[in-house]
Amino acid sequence: MPDFEPIVGRYLHLNEGGRDYRIYLEEAGQGIPLLCLHTAAGDSRQYRHLLCDPEVTGRFRVIAFDLPWHGRSNPPDGWWLERYRLTTQSYVAMVRSVWRALGLERPVVLGCSMGGAVVLQIAASHQDELRGIVGLESAAFAPGRDNKLLWHPAINGGEMVACYTYGLNAPDSPEAARRENWWYYAQSGPGVYQGDVHFYSVDWDGRAEIARIDSSRCRVSLLTGEYDYSCTPEMTQAAADAIPGCRFTVMKGIGHFPMVENYPLLRSYLLPELERMVG
Repeated sequence: MPDFEPIVGRYLHLNEGGRDYRIYLEEAGQGIPLLCLHTAAGDSRQYRHLLCDPEVTGRFRVIAFDLPWHGRSNPPDGWWLERYRLTTQSYVAMVRSVWRALGLERPVVLGCSMGGAVVLQIAASHQDELRGIVGLESAAFAPGRDNKLLWHPAINGGEMVACYTYGLNAPDSPEAARRENWWYYAQSGPGVYQGDVHFYSVDWDGRAEIARIDSSRCRVSLLTGEYDYSCTPEMTQAAADAIPGCRFTVMKGIGHFPMVENYPLLRSYLLPELERMVG
């Protein structure tokens, strides 16, 4: 018999901001909607272990999608005439458009890195539409990441970004898992990582925004790896301190990509936070 995983993939057509998009998404399970957001220049493959975890999918409808320009989602028509730049406004609008198009009722939104940043803004702006957020490697302010060499004709951008992000994994994370994330990054489109960094490090400053989050209405859990030097535990602590009722945990032995670099270890930290969202 074929050995299939429980993940089902399909394409969603939606219009956002007057433009038509073809969005690829994967899902598994049933129950409370859990919408997962990938990292800068990443895609939904980073969540394959979560999508195959029966203890999660037994209680959650887990959905992971690729932003436009990422993974298996196409850029919109006319993309060749513009320079890709992700902004706070366009990012929040796209995530919200996806959950509304899917008819998700009060989802939990989980994101990592830039996804972990935008979940803070989503909670600040739309907390009454959410059950809660889970931020992996979340920061409200992360300046200094933009670099002109991230998109340069003399440099193989895919390999450069893949090697840079490889160094953000914890040293004891399994080599095969770290290399898997390297492979995902090496496949990113030209200029996509730099366009995402524009949101994460130039456009996004949520230090004032997150003060609006009421964790009694929208639960907030933040988890950051001890080896993360892009979003350090101290940066996440600063965000957590600004949100009364937020629960923050430093994950031992984990770096910047917990859901792909060491899912079994992340799982021990994540399951209690998901249980909190159910409660």
